[in-house]
Amino acid sequence: MTASTARALEGVRVLDLSRVLAGPTAAQTLADLGADVIKIERPAVGDDTRLMGPHFAGNDELVNRSAYFWAVNRGKRSVAIDLANPDGADLVRGLARKADVVIENFKVGALDRYRLGYADLAAVNAGLIYCSITGFGQTGPYRKRAGYDSIIQAMGGLMSITGEPDGGPQRAGVPMIDIMTGLYASTAILAALRHRDLTGLGQHIDLALLDVMVSSLSYFAVDHLASGQVPTRTGTRNPVTHPSGIYACRDGELMLIAGNDDQFRRLCLALAMPDLAGDPRFGSSPDRVANAAALDAIVRPAMANRDLADCLAAFEKAGVPAGPINDFERVFADPHVRERDAVVQLDHPKLGAVACLASPMRLSATPVRYDRQPAGLGEHTRNILQTLLGLSDETIEALKARGTIG
Repeated sequence: MTASTARALEGVRVLDLSRVLAGPTAAQTLADLGADVIKIERPAVGDDTRLMGPHFAGNDELVNRSAYFWAVNRGKRSVAIDLANPDGADLVRGLARKADVVIENFKVGALDRYRLGYADLAAVNAGLIYCSITGFGQTGPYRKRAGYDSIIQAMGGLMSITGEPDGGPQRAGVPMIDIMTGLYASTAILAALRHRDLTGLGQHIDLALLDVMVSSLSYFAVDHLASGQVPTRTGTRNPVTHPSGIYACRDGELMLIAGNDDQFRRLCLALAMPDLAGDPRFGSSPDRVANAAALDAIVRPAMANRDLADCLAAFEKAGVPAGPINDFERVFADPHVRERDAVVQLDHPKLGAVACLASPMRLSATPVRYDRQPAGLGEHTRNILQTLLGLSDETIEALKARGTIG
C-alpha cells in the first residue's frame, strides 16, 4: 500500500451494536482509521438518532437524513437484525465469530438475555474484544441505571463548577462526556488489540460515563483531594491565573488568558501600561488571582476603549493568548479552521454533497478515510450475510419474511 491508501486498522472488523452517541463515536473513530465497522440496527427503526432532528432537506427516507446520525456514523456498513428474535441473535453470534471487536451500550445484563453478552461471545471467539459502554459501569450500586450525558455532568461534579459565580449550575453546551467516553473507548480498544496481538486473547472493556466524568475533573479534583476545599463556579475566569475570562472591547468581546508572569508583562505592554507589571499586588499568578477585582478595575477600562480587532492584533503581536467569542457561523468562516480542512464533503446518491466534521487525527502515513457516507438502514444486510456467513438468497428471503432482518 502507498501512504495515500494505507489504513492503520485495515483488516480489523468491528460489530457496532451501540446507539446514539458514545458508542457510535468510538466505532466511527475506528472506521476513520480503516476498520471495517458493521453497524447492527433494529429493522424498520434503526439507531434512535436516525429519527432525531434536525434533518437535511432531500427526498431520501427520513431515517437517512438526520444530522445527528450523520455526525457519528460515517464509514460504517449497516445490517438490520432483530436481536430479540432467536434467529437474529444467532446471526449476530455468527458475525461475532468473524469479528475482532464488539461495541455495545445496552443496560447491564440486557444482552445476556439473547446470549450475546461477553461470556457468550467469548466462548465462540476467544480473541474477541468486547467493549461495554454504560452510564455507571458493570459493578456498583448504580449499575442498573440508565445514564445520560447531562445527568452524568450533574452527578460527576462538572455542573457544580460550570456557570457564573452568582448563577446556577450549567451543563456544557456539547455532550462532552458522551464524546469523551467514545474516545476513551476507542483508545481502550486499541490497547486491547495490541494485547491480543501479543497473547491471542481478547478481553472485556467496562467503560462508564460517570468514571470518565470523574477522571476528567483533573487538577480541580486533585486539589480538592489534597486540600479538602470544594471548588465553585468562576464563570469564564480561570481560577489559577489572572487576567482571564471574557473582556469587552468597544465593539465586541474576547476571551483572554495571561497564563504566567511573562504573559502578564506582555499584556501590560500591549495595553500601553508597562508600569502595571511592577505593581506588587500583581507580581505573580497567585497575587493576581487574590487581587483579581483590583486588576480588572484597571484592565477592563483600558480594553473597553479599543476596537476588538485592534485588541486581538495587539495581543497576537505581543504573544498574549486571546481569541474572539465566535458563533458557529464565524467558526466555520475562520481562515485557520478552513485551512485545516475541518469540514469534509460526503457524497450521497440522493442528498448530494453533505458537509460533515472532519476527524482531528492527522496521520502522515495512514490518513483518515472519508470514502463511505453513513449507510442507509440495512443497506448492507444481504451482502454481509452472504459474504461473511455464506447465507443463500433463499435463506435471506425467509429471514426477511419472518421479520428477523430488514
